[in-house]
Amino acid sequence: MLKLAFATGTEPGKWFDRFRRFTAHGGLDARDADDAVARLLLPADDPDHANVALARLPVTAGGDPRLRAGTSDDFFVVRLYEEEPGIAVPKESVYAEVGEAVQPGDVAEEHVNYRLGADGMVDVDAVRAGLQVVAANVGVVIAPRPLLKVLSKKLVVPLGFLEEPDTLPRTEIALVWRKAADSEAIQDFVGIAKGRTAASSRQEKPKLSARDKAKAKQARREQAAGGRGVGKPARNGKNTKGNSRGGSRGHSRGRGGRR
Repeated sequence: MLKLAFATGTEPGKWFDRFRRFTAHGGLDARDADDAVARLLLPADDPDHANVALARLPVTAGGDPRLRAGTSDDFFVVRLYEEEPGIAVPKESVYAEVGEAVQPGDVAEEHVNYRLGADGMVDVDAVRAGLQVVAANVGVVIAPRPLLKVLSKKLVVPLGFLEEPDTLPRTEIALVWRKAADSEAIQDFVGIAKGRTAASSRQEKPKLSARDKAKAKQARREQAAGGRGVGKPARNGKNTKGNSRGGSRGHSRGRGGRR
């Protein structure tokens, strides 16, 4: 079974469904995690350990420093997409009423309850705490918009934030796993996340049981037998349907002759 930790704010349910349906690796144990990389770094015998992490990483500042703690060759990192910057505002604010992406100058006077640091690392617990303050109609929170969409409650509205990359660190979602733990199951999940279909030869197909194989073979036989319809040549090369008609007409004429 593949054990996967996925970052809060990601919504990979469609990938999970395809993996379970189209591969034969004993299933998938997928768990939401505020810090998916931390789960990946746990000892292999820890019940919370993950074989692969769908993680949120800084685009700039050299990525997650924990992945550089050993050597850069310890991990595979497959980048999937960059996240849109976002800002969470009170539901009763003018920003929420307009409903458009916010410019930095628009909120220059607002109290910022949370904002990404220069290293681009996201503290999900701090984002949650900041959103509670926003829900009380105080200030804003600046974080990846997909994360804000998942964490925001009824009194908070997540919007796009148009600050430039050189002043606001960007984040990306990537699949990360140890090179030493690479496996067919991980490679199949990576392929699904990158758009590979069930028909791909690189994807391990579910194996049929002996009973299923027998049923499939019988179905093929029945289909082949059904293709030999009335009017098709028999083995002697004659048309059986035509012979039947001809014989019947000939017999009728014979009786008429005896009259």
